[in-house]
Amino acid sequence: MAAVRSALLKHLRLTPPSIGGSPHHPPITPSLSLVIRRWFSEDLKGSFLDKSEVTDRIITVVKNFEKVDPSKVTPNAHFHNNLGLDSLDTVEVVMALEEEFGFEIPDNEADKINSISLAVEFIASHPQAK
Repeated sequence: MAAVRSALLKHLRLTPPSIGGSPHHPPITPSLSLVIRRWFSEDLKGSFLDKSEVTDRIITVVKNFEKVDPSKVTPNAHFHNNLGLDSLDTVEVVMALEEEFGFEIPDNEADKINSISLAVEFIASHPQAK
């Protein structure tokens, strides 16, 4: 969720209005229409993947991991508790997810991903996921 918030705030960032302005730089007064246009810009519209598509792709990646019994993989499976993966295996799964979705997951976020459902939440809310 933090990634979505950060991307949205970065996209919506406005220059503060100057007091009085100058001959070269007139005062800036952001209008509501400018904010609305930025909010609904084509850059962000439709840039997030559908959760069901993300879930299916993550399940496929995890099922193809050699140390996983494919019959145990469910949308709510925990990497350690349900699938028997250790921390190094989890790192390998996260790396495979980075490759599948075409973006790098920061280490501090990757450390939090310990289940398929958490991976789905993070990836589906990330604007760079492809």
